[in-house]
Amino acid sequence: MPALCSGTCSGQGVCVELDSLLRLGPAPSAAEVGRVLGPELEKWRTKPKKATEVLAGLARNRLPDVAWQVISFMREGRVEVNIYHCNTAVSACEKGKRWEQALDLLNSMSDMAITPDKISYNAAISACEKSAQWQVALALLSVAMPKMSVAPSEISYNAAISACEKGGQWQVAVRLLHEMSGMRLSPDHITFSAAMSACEKGSQWQLALAILSSMPEMRALPNQISYSAVISACEKVGQWQPALGLLHQMSETRVVPDSINYNAAISSCEKGGQWELALGLLDQMSETKTIPSKVSYNAAISACEKGGQWQFALSLLSQMSHGRVMPNEISYSAAISACEKVAQWKLALVLLSQMPEMSLTPNRISYSAAMSACENGGQWEIALELLAAMPDAKVMPDAINYNAAISACEKGGQWQLAVSLLADMRGADLTPNTISIKAALMACEQGCQWQLALSLLANLSEMRAAPDEISYDVAINACQKGGQRHLLPSLLSVLQSSKIAMFELL
Repeated sequence: MPALCSGTCSGQGVCVELDSLLRLGPAPSAAEVGRVLGPELEKWRTKPKKATEVLAGLARNRLPDVAWQVISFMREGRVEVNIYHCNTAVSACEKGKRWEQALDLLNSMSDMAITPDKISYNAAISACEKSAQWQVALALLSVAMPKMSVAPSEISYNAAISACEKGGQWQVAVRLLHEMSGMRLSPDHITFSAAMSACEKGSQWQLALAILSSMPEMRALPNQISYSAVISACEKVGQWQPALGLLHQMSETRVVPDSINYNAAISSCEKGGQWELALGLLDQMSETKTIPSKVSYNAAISACEKGGQWQFALSLLSQMSHGRVMPNEISYSAAISACEKVAQWKLALVLLSQMPEMSLTPNRISYSAAMSACENGGQWEIALELLAAMPDAKVMPDAINYNAAISACEKGGQWQLAVSLLADMRGADLTPNTISIKAALMACEQGCQWQLALSLLANLSEMRAAPDEISYDVAINACQKGGQRHLLPSLLSVLQSSKIAMFELL
């Protein structure tokens, strides 16, 4: 329920009216609004500021429908609606993320002989920004405002650039940033941060870095948000060196890094395979009294997982459990993956069993990592048990889970089970991929089942799967082991044809 008036109204009457409207809920009927405002309508004719205050209260409570009803009731009661009333109602739409209603109000202003001003357009553009309607925001800025001879302000551009950032339009965001100088407008840290965030989403880390470097020239000082956007841009493409350089630069410019800055830097080290640096940054957070979050620990655990440092991964998970940060599914999945990479299947199973004790539900990634650990440890039976247990845990296996189980059977010399699982995938409406096919074919090869290997190749089209060169190589090896050398020319011919077809597609 919306919060009732806190006593900030100019008069007791306004507070009563606003409280009564708030009690109607988010979508009252016209009759309900009329019963509340009817007795006060005459006062609003002489004191229009009362209406503005009521509309402002509705905007604060994100009630655009009620604000629209109030405007409609005023018009029907022939109470003059002014620019302040309309702007406040558009602001209610903006706060309520109702961009279409904001545009309707903006368009209806001409019917009331009211000319929209800068505030009207800014609120409407912000409404579009909050709803990721970048095209509409751009049209308001570049078409509607010039048409009405309304000069955009820094706020107008900030909202439009943010809309482009949310819509993944980094080119447009950067163009608008450069356009501001021609409009004699000075971008502030909000403008720059939005443009750099747009670059981050578009993986344009070098451009984000260039924009950050240009901020002092424009008399805009980078803040934590500015640095976070650029460090995140570097993180997305694994550019850990510039990310760490930026973190160091923050200290030099007296900008104190926060947990978000550190998290992005740790993630960049994780993606760049720099587990030691990731752990160093995590320690640095404690030294600077910056409290690590789940994201911090998860990134560091993933860095250890990628670096084959399962002991450190488990140590970090233990720190989380005994500290103020509770691990989540991502934490456990990363730790299980760390165990999987070094065939620590027993530890992987222990971690998987701990998850329900921590009120966490294992997901496909958790199960897949545990099954892969069993595969690497030669425990195909346990891998199959995990696959069978997934539906009971209300987790439906995907292709990756089946791949892990088939690979476990292949390594365990269980060709019958490998082929059976491949067939089960079709029954589960899953399409086998090259990993599934290769593992099943290798199982057949090891079991000297050349006929079955050829049968699998022949039936792949029914499974909606396409064999690759490796699949044919495995089938050829199976035929050689089975003494079926006379079949090799036809297989090689098919393989050559598939290569030609692939080349033509490319």
